[in-house]
Amino acid sequence: MRRREFIGLVGSTVAWPLGVQAQQPGMPVIGFLHSASPVSYASQLDAFRQGLTQNGYVEGQNVAIEYRWAENQFDRLPAMAAELAQRRVSVMVAGGSPLSALAAKAATTTIPIVFMNVADPVAIGLVASFNRPGGNLTGATLLSAELVAKRLGILRDLLPSVKRIAMLVNPTRPGVDAQKAAVKEAAQTLGLALQFLEASREAEFDTAFQTAVSQQDGALIVAPDSFFLTERARIADLATRYRIATMYELRDFVEVGGLISYGARSADLYCQGGTLTGQVLMGKKPADLPVLQPTKFELAINMKTAKALGLTISSGLLSIADELID
Repeated sequence: MRRREFIGLVGSTVAWPLGVQAQQPGMPVIGFLHSASPVSYASQLDAFRQGLTQNGYVEGQNVAIEYRWAENQFDRLPAMAAELAQRRVSVMVAGGSPLSALAAKAATTTIPIVFMNVADPVAIGLVASFNRPGGNLTGATLLSAELVAKRLGILRDLLPSVKRIAMLVNPTRPGVDAQKAAVKEAAQTLGLALQFLEASREAEFDTAFQTAVSQQDGALIVAPDSFFLTERARIADLATRYRIATMYELRDFVEVGGLISYGARSADLYCQGGTLTGQVLMGKKPADLPVLQPTKFELAINMKTAKALGLTISSGLLSIADELID
């Protein structure tokens, strides 16, 4: 059985067996808390392990990892975080939804915590500032709000005549109001009419796209959210089926048929999280480790999807694209 398949089988249970961390007495243990599933975040998990190796830590050799996967059942996160805290893991890592990091923070004030993929950790109260996090948390951020204007500008370049756009948001996500405010400001600057569509359950995706079509929205932007990332194939399929040009934050969507994305690589953020975790295991305090920000952003376009939607990609966009997916 492959390692990833094994993780998929046991990662969705409440806990790894006690024997995993008991194999080598004295080995540090990472408590890995995630809102989604190991299947949907397989590449990010690999990247996290890669980050660990940059500080000399290899899972199963000199560090153990106990996984807690909530499988998008967010109400499970507080109990999972509390259990990891009770086990006194060496460091707790929180990924996926910001709810993971908030649950970890609520569970302990003493165990170091490293979060990943949080859009604005200051706004939701995880850290005091990027440079001086304070407390027992640090991590890697997406900087999604700062890139909203850029994404809308790319959509305008793709569809010069578009007048109305919609944004799909998860109303249960911490920080959603900040997401909406950033898009409102950018849309006003570009003279675009804007409406928000909401989905926090799989059954609500169809309704959201139907609403976009009925309101004659010319394009759609999908807000950053771990639940949306888990359901990326379904969202990309619906966007093609309803013939709506859709912009995403992560290239993960474009890889499964989404039209276009602009943002940091999710795997890079998890690699940064692994690096920070390694530094904490080496004795550094989260309060002294500034929150890491993306250093590279990429534009990805799915040419097959563009053709299916009847879109012609301008030479200008083609020239700045980092990746064209057929």
